[in-house]
Amino acid sequence: MSELADVIAELNEDEAKRLVREKIDAGVEPMSIVDECRQGMDIVGERYKSKEYFLSELIVSGEIFKEAMAVVEPLLEGGKQAEPLSKMVLGTVKGDIHNIGKDIAGTLLTAAGFEVYDLGIDVAPGVFIDKLVETGASILGMSGLLTPSFESMKEVVKGVEEAGLRGKVKIIVGGGIMTEQVGEYVGADACTNDASEGVEMCKKFAREVK
Repeated sequence: MSELADVIAELNEDEAKRLVREKIDAGVEPMSIVDECRQGMDIVGERYKSKEYFLSELIVSGEIFKEAMAVVEPLLEGGKQAEPLSKMVLGTVKGDIHNIGKDIAGTLLTAAGFEVYDLGIDVAPGVFIDKLVETGASILGMSGLLTPSFESMKEVVKGVEEAGLRGKVKIIVGGGIMTEQVGEYVGADACTNDASEGVEMCKKFAREVK
C-alpha cells in the first residue's frame, strides 16, 4: 500500500494534501495519484464494512478524497477525466429528504471510478428518467429511508420501463430500511442497506453492462 493510500485510510487530511501536491510537483502521473487515492478509499470502505469505521469516518474520508480530486482532476488529459467505470444516476426519491447515506454512496462510487450524476433529494420520477436519457447512464441508484419511498421507487422503475430503458439500465435501491423483499416489490435488480456493499453491486453491474 502506498503512503498516500495509507494516510487517506488513516483520515490524515493535512498529510494527504501534502503528498498529493508533492507527487504533482514530482511529475507523477495524475491517474496514478487517483488510483492511490482510490486504494485509500477502498481501505476505508473495508474498515466501515468490518465496523472498525463508522459514519463519521466515512464522511471525513469522503471530504479528503474530494479535496484530492479537486487538485488532480484538472491535470487529467488536459482537464478531462479518465474513462469512467460506468455512468450512474443517483438520488433520494420523491417524498424523502434524507441525504447522508446517498452522499456516502456517491463518494464511494466516485472513488471507485464511476461517473456519478447526483440529483439530490426529493427527486421526482420524471427527473430520474430524463437524466438517464440525457446521460446514457447504465445504472440507476435510488435512496430512501421512509416507508413511502417504496412507492416512489416503484413508480420510477415503472417509468424506466415505459421509457424503453429497462433492458439497458440496472437499478439498485438503498437505505437503512431496505430488504430483499422491498427490492423485489419495487422491481429493482439489487437492494442494500450498506453503502460499501452497494458499491460492489454496482461494480458487478458495470461489468455486465459493458
